[in-house]
Amino acid sequence: LGDLGRDDEALVLERHIYARRVTMLGASHERTILSGMNVAISLSGLELWDEALPFARDRLLPVAIRSLGLDHNLTLKLNLIQAQALMTTPERTRDDLCFDAAST
Repeated sequence: LGDLGRDDEALVLERHIYARRVTMLGASHERTILSGMNVAISLSGLELWDEALPFARDRLLPVAIRSLGLDHNLTLKLNLIQAQALMTTPERTRDDLCFDAAST
């Protein structure tokens, strides 16, 4: 749907898929994290920074670090999504730029 310019509809479906995977597989399953990453990408694409940044930084990234490790491909991609959201978020603060991976 996103490729057809129906980004709002794609986001609704991606949220649904993510919620189902959390229920069925658990939040720390690799496929669940991948589904969450798709939600974060869609939120960023729609410039919904107030949702995209906390979702990637506070919800997905800590789980990915704990369950997959710092060097896993999905963890690295989530770091990239977070960085891109921070670069384009006009209201960002210095505190937003600081993420303590050791605390996860």
